[in-house]
Amino acid sequence: MKAVVISRFGDPDGLEVVDLPVPVPAPGQVRITTAAIGVGGVDAVIRRGTLAAYGFQPGHLPGSEVAGRVTSLGEGVDASWMGRRVWAFTGLSGGYAEQAVASVEDVLPLPDGLSGADAVTLGGSGAVAHFALDRARLAPGETVLVRGAAGSIGITAVQLAATGGAGAVAVTTSSAERGARLRDLGATHVLDRAGDGGRDAPSGFDVVIDVVGGTHLPLFLDRLNSNGRYVAVGVVGGQPPADFGMRLMDAFRRSLSFSTFSSDTVPASARRAVRSSQFAAAARGDLRTVVHDVLPLDQAERAHRDMDAGTVFGRVVLTP
Repeated sequence: MKAVVISRFGDPDGLEVVDLPVPVPAPGQVRITTAAIGVGGVDAVIRRGTLAAYGFQPGHLPGSEVAGRVTSLGEGVDASWMGRRVWAFTGLSGGYAEQAVASVEDVLPLPDGLSGADAVTLGGSGAVAHFALDRARLAPGETVLVRGAAGSIGITAVQLAATGGAGAVAVTTSSAERGARLRDLGATHVLDRAGDGGRDAPSGFDVVIDVVGGTHLPLFLDRLNSNGRYVAVGVVGGQPPADFGMRLMDAFRRSLSFSTFSSDTVPASARRAVRSSQFAAAARGDLRTVVHDVLPLDQAERAHRDMDAGTVFGRVVLTP
């Protein structure tokens, strides 16, 4: 089968199209003939080598989520899964391929009216956005800033915060055009990447949801109101300064909170329930997905170059 692996960590030209054996599903797994493959921020972080300490090696097959049809069942899997159109989480590897395997616990049937491209745009990111806002305890009337809102996590977080009754939903983004698109999705204030602009924007926020991380993270800690909650859900901009926690200690009397969030810590049953609900909402048109581009699998390098250049709004999807 055709697949894309990371032959060399660093720039996107380290991605290589190869032929690999078709995977055989283990007990409790299914094999899916992929129709849509999500290109996520974590794929780019792994490809750059940022997470080398976690043991990723050359030859790594990236990709965390796919959509397609179940074509083979591992031992112990109910026969009713065969032939069904599904979305699946493949972990931190295995998605950039014509065939992928996933645990049946991480597979969901897709409703009519929801395309595979929309599913891989929402499936992983939607759950992260939902549970990050839940961890932040965002209450109606409170103000929230979504940092790095032009990606699929940020786009969903903006919508969920707006429909959840937030008093203000501010975003950081790189252009007026992107700001206008985010306003259409529910944002009330648009700031630049440094958090400036928006003359009528709140001076402080009760909640910050941060997809970016990077060297400027401490500046956004400073934007928290007293009792404010900061939830980091990604580091697409790199790791924050090692001493960023000093900002919290310097503001000790304001009772600020900082946490990281990974959906890996959420029980599988809760993730399934949220994803099923969001898939149904997207099929009805109540939750919007934004597919930036659909490219052939062998153009994964181009997808990653677009991500690195910061030109992607929403999610890039690959198709075999």
